[in-house]
Amino acid sequence: MVLAIFTLVEHIEKEGKYFGYAPYVREMNLWTSTFEEVIVVAPRSEHKTLDKICMAYAHENVKFVKMPVFQIKSLVSIITLLIKIPKILFIMAKVMYRADHLHFRSPSNIAGIAALVQLFFPFKKKTMRYTGNWDPKSRQPIGYRFQKYLFSAPFFSKNIVAMVYGNWPKQSKNVRSFFTATYSENEKESFFKRDYKNSLKFIFTGALVEGKQPLFAIQIIERLKEFGNDCTLDIFGDGILRSSVEIYIERKGLGNIITLHGNQDKETIKSTLRKSHFIILPSKSEGWPKAIAEGMFFGVIPISTYVSCLDWMLGSGSRGILIELDINSATEKIIGVLQNRNLHEMAKFAQDWSQQYTLETLENEINNVLQL
Repeated sequence: MVLAIFTLVEHIEKEGKYFGYAPYVREMNLWTSTFEEVIVVAPRSEHKTLDKICMAYAHENVKFVKMPVFQIKSLVSIITLLIKIPKILFIMAKVMYRADHLHFRSPSNIAGIAALVQLFFPFKKKTMRYTGNWDPKSRQPIGYRFQKYLFSAPFFSKNIVAMVYGNWPKQSKNVRSFFTATYSENEKESFFKRDYKNSLKFIFTGALVEGKQPLFAIQIIERLKEFGNDCTLDIFGDGILRSSVEIYIERKGLGNIITLHGNQDKETIKSTLRKSHFIILPSKSEGWPKAIAEGMFFGVIPISTYVSCLDWMLGSGSRGILIELDINSATEKIIGVLQNRNLHEMAKFAQDWSQQYTLETLENEINNVLQL
C-alpha cells in the first residue's frame, strides 16, 4: 500500500533521510506506519540547515517529489505559476495514480492545486487535514475558502474524510472533528498547585511572525509590570519579527524580565512549561494551537484570543483566559482573573482537558479514519 502526502511543509534531505517541521513529522509518522511506501509531494530546501525543530520521518521507504514554492501576490508570480502549472498538474496526477491513499495538508497552495487534481481520482481513498481555522464565519483568503468548499463537498470530492478543528454546525457528512497531540500517555504528570501569589512566569512558544503577535504578548507583560505585577516572559521561537522584538525589548528596557530563547527542542520547552504559570498566544488566526494545548497538558493556564476553536478549547473561559486584541482590554481581563478567579481550579481544568489528547489517542483516531 502506498500513501501520498501533499504538503507545503519545507523539507531538508540529509544522509538519505527527509526532515521537516517536527510537530508535522511527528503526526505524519502515525499516518505512515501502516503503509509500505510513502510519497511526499512538497517543497525541498537546498540551503536551509537542520535545527532543533526539525525531525525525520520514521518510515524507511520514503520517496520525495519536489514541488516549487510559489506565492500568488503579484502579476509576475501569477505568470510564473501559470507557466509551471502544467508540469505541477502532471506530477501530481502521476503520484495520485500510483498511490492507494491520498492525504492532503490544507490550507496551502499545493493543497489547492491537488484539490483540483484529486477530482479525477474519485475511487481513491483520501483524507484531508485542515490545519487552519475552519470557522465558517471567519474571514479568510479566497484560496482557503476554495479549498474548504471543494474538500468538504461530497458531490465533487469523492471518498474523502475532511478532518477539521472544532465542532461547527451544518457541516457536510464527510467533515469530521479532529485534533492533534504532542505528548504521549507516559508523559502525563500529576497536577500540582503553583504559587500565584509571588512572581508569575509567562511563556510564549511560536513563530515570531505577525499572525502570532509576539509584540502584543510582550506589551501585555509590560503593562502587567506597570500595574505592579511581578512577572517574566520566556519567548521560544524564531521568525522575521525577531529583530523587531529585540529592538522593542532593548528600547523599553525589558531585558531583565523578557528572554528570547530562539528555537528549542521539545524537552527544553517541556521543562520550561513545568515551571510556568501562564502560556500566552494572542494570535490573529489559528487552527488547533499546539502551543496552547501543550501548556495546558502541564497545568499551565492559557491566555489566547477568540479565534478558531479556542473558545471551545478554553471552555469559554473555565480553563483559560480569552482576550481581545486590545492591550487595555486584555490587561484588564488578565488582572481581573488574577484577582477574582480560582487559578488552581482553572489550571486543573486545563490539564484534565488537554491530557485527553495524547499521541496514543491520536494514533487510534487516525487508524479509525484510515479504516473508513
